[in-house]
Amino acid sequence: MPVRILVADDHHVVRTGLRSLLESRNGWQVCAEAANGREAVEKSGELKPDVAVLDIGMPLLNGVEATRQIRKLSPKTEILILTMHDSELLVQEVLEAGARGYILKDDADRNLIAAVDALHRHKPYFSSRVSRAGSNSAANSADPPSRSRLTPREREILQLLAEGKSNKEIADLLGISVKTAETHRANIMLKQDFHSITELVRYAVRNKIIQS
Repeated sequence: MPVRILVADDHHVVRTGLRSLLESRNGWQVCAEAANGREAVEKSGELKPDVAVLDIGMPLLNGVEATRQIRKLSPKTEILILTMHDSELLVQEVLEAGARGYILKDDADRNLIAAVDALHRHKPYFSSRVSRAGSNSAANSADPPSRSRLTPREREILQLLAEGKSNKEIADLLGISVKTAETHRANIMLKQDFHSITELVRYAVRNKIIQS
């Protein structure tokens, strides 16, 4: 049986390079590409790939939140995070979200094939530079990051607010009323003690929810 892989990254040239590298392996097929996290979730739910390779810093829905949603829609899909960020906090978050692999983009030429192969066999894989962070994160999982106090919907909306979306745009995108979007926004500001959207944006950049 072929290994079916979804590749999600907001840069076309990166997706093209990943496809070329992955499909150089006999029997492996990139069944779909996605340019943002929301598209990755939709295509994973539809196609049920064996492995999804996700960037962290995607627009509309970041890799952590996309991981959570993909694992709900397609529980058998293994998630590999491919990112430029060597961060213990992010390793902890993606593990809690349901990912089983985390490698750095500048290690992809050496580690991507091995990582996808391991995940296809339902084994975890971390590139050597983040393996210690992964171990520490698993040990410290009882101390979650502060944004875990937000609900999944609030985390989605926090990212959209940080990307400059209005309450109406958020409501249209998520299929909710403007009033509901406004309520979520108020709850986010209260829970995180934000006093302005500027503070929210700084928080989102600092925590790699959006790219600076």
